[in-house]
Amino acid sequence: MRTNPRIRIAPTVPAAAFSAESAFCQIMTGLISRESIALRTKDICLWIAFGLMPVILTTSSSVAQQDRLYIGTYTSDGSISKGIYTCLFDRTTGALSEPKLAAENADPSFLTIHPSGKFLYAVNEVSPGPGRGDGSVTAFRILPDGQLSLINSRASQGGLPCHLNVDATGKFLLVANYMGGNIVVFPLTEDGGLGKITSSVQHEGSGIDKSRQEMSHAHSINLSSDNRFAYAADLGIDQVKIYRFDAAGGTLTAAMPAEVSVTAGGGPRHFSLHPKELFAYTNNELTAMVTAFQRDPETGGLTAIQEISTLPAGYNGLRSTAECLVHPSGRFLYVSNRGHESIAVYSIDQQSGKLRLVAITQTGGKEPRNFFIHPNGLWLIAENQNTDNINVFSINQNTGAISPTTHTIRVGRPVCIRMLASSQP
Repeated sequence: MRTNPRIRIAPTVPAAAFSAESAFCQIMTGLISRESIALRTKDICLWIAFGLMPVILTTSSSVAQQDRLYIGTYTSDGSISKGIYTCLFDRTTGALSEPKLAAENADPSFLTIHPSGKFLYAVNEVSPGPGRGDGSVTAFRILPDGQLSLINSRASQGGLPCHLNVDATGKFLLVANYMGGNIVVFPLTEDGGLGKITSSVQHEGSGIDKSRQEMSHAHSINLSSDNRFAYAADLGIDQVKIYRFDAAGGTLTAAMPAEVSVTAGGGPRHFSLHPKELFAYTNNELTAMVTAFQRDPETGGLTAIQEISTLPAGYNGLRSTAECLVHPSGRFLYVSNRGHESIAVYSIDQQSGKLRLVAITQTGGKEPRNFFIHPNGLWLIAENQNTDNINVFSINQNTGAISPTTHTIRVGRPVCIRMLASSQP
């Protein structure tokens, strides 16, 4: 809602493969001679058996080190943006290529990419109708050169659609409507198009902040990795709604428990699950607090265990958080602050899920929104909506703290970044 290097090998690969990989890389790059490495035949066999040779050979090329990014923006209110932009990101150096327009589209603020890597979906965060209005959602085909080709568009059954995600099967798209105060589910056709809505759940209620919580405001929708539960953070009613998701029919029904509440007036906005999914976090937009939860994997239920500020002591300016994301390692949590123009970094206790503040770092612009953490865990890319810039930060792997780099690009009113991995078509 607008108002407000090197590639790491997965830890499951045996240690023997690591030593062989390291030796092979050094041989191939000419850093040391074969004779100086005690590389046993069985190590090489293990290395090949676990499929590491094609990985190393592929990632040595400049193409394989780059990932294509797509950038969602606002195109209204004097923005220089015309729609969805794309650029390449070098996962080794952190460099961004010059952004190019991938498709013209109206206020495509949030994006999501289909698991196949063939399609991209965007909310069109508009509300042209009376009352709760009606925004729209647009489906695109991703072309080989990174451009986007329109498939179709459908009304979102609510105003200001602001967040969306594709389920694990790739058959359904879930959308949160801010003004509609509801969650809807679209079936996806084989060619990536949007079908007719299969499920719609309406949130009811209000909160104590009459200027922002006069009604329900669904602000995000996320799914558990097993595809069984969906979580909808609702700013207007101070709750995270919990749904059972039926991946056969694309329907949502209330789970038991059906919701968890945050402190009154908090305004939960976005939601992030820990990789082990025993913990979860939501950023409260209106109070600049983060709520930590313990999660029951069987019921999907959440229990609040901690609330912690995203701002430094003594700060008296605007309080407005935008995004929260758990680091791929599960060791850190990041939250963006609008007004303070920063990202707060926390360490996560792996036993309890509780947070400890590590640092609060300026983003180099105004109105930081969503941000992107690369799957390799080395980089954070922050979009500053009101200064039209996107900045890259390196991530300290020991503390989680972020440090600015020299890599930056200019895009009109950037809001969201999503990645098409180089391994995808």
